[in-house]
Amino acid sequence: MKILLLGKNGQVGFELQRALAPLGEVCAVDQPECDLAEASAIRELVRSFKPDLIVNPAAYTAVDKAESNQEMAHALNAVAPGVLGEEAAKLGAWVMHYSTDYVFDGIKPGAYTEDDPTNPQNVYGRTKRAGEIALQQSGARHLIFRTSWVVGAHGSNFAKTILRLAAEREDLTVVADQYGAPTSAALLADVTAQLVWQRQRAGGESFGFGLYHLVAGGETNWCDYAKFVLSEALAAGQPLKLLPDSIRAITSSEYPTPAKRPANSRMDTSKLRSTFGLELPDWKIGVRHILQQILGR
Repeated sequence: MKILLLGKNGQVGFELQRALAPLGEVCAVDQPECDLAEASAIRELVRSFKPDLIVNPAAYTAVDKAESNQEMAHALNAVAPGVLGEEAAKLGAWVMHYSTDYVFDGIKPGAYTEDDPTNPQNVYGRTKRAGEIALQQSGARHLIFRTSWVVGAHGSNFAKTILRLAAEREDLTVVADQYGAPTSAALLADVTAQLVWQRQRAGGESFGFGLYHLVAGGETNWCDYAKFVLSEALAAGQPLKLLPDSIRAITSSEYPTPAKRPANSRMDTSKLRSTFGLELPDWKIGVRHILQQILGR
């Protein structure tokens, strides 16, 4: 199997290189090798490599910057997935693509299912939803995974930011009225590899292509998440100026950002688990493992 992996230097792309390596010949690229803002570059890459599978974790993920850089966010998040799908369809290849909880408005009381109406509240969410639709309409067989609060040992993320701030200051405020599940890049990569393997074994058209929610188990809010990160760091012997109990909870209205965030990012993973026979670990397990890597344990 020939696998084309885009965004190899991102949090998820980095882990996917490891997870996909045993499954076939992986061509892993990033911006220097293929500018995803240029449809012609995407088409040239796909046509030259002729993959059996395209895996696309690449995206414009700077949520606040997207509000003022809408053209780039649209090119990477909305247009590129459709182009990949079109080229995959011509080859008879299939596509695995990653989307976001930000396609929802966050006002639902419970966890979102794949059938719930989308209503993104910011440019990032709108462009990611447009990318979902473009891939769905491309004619390519596909898996789309909506995930949330991605965290990995490689790249920038909330956990690393909290560790950095805790080494610099003695007080911190963190939003406590937004809920979701921190999901490790390693979990996303491992589930991806598992489903590629299942597809290789299944053959035919019986495989469950479509749209799925893929997040770790459990839930938390950003403030409690930050406290968990610091508690784990202290347990690992990390010297910190900021203690977990010194973090003060605030509301989203007290911390305005250019892009509006959904208050509820909970996503129901029943469809994914039942279709593919998977169990998804609690978010603390993945975050704990990542922190062990970051802290050198």
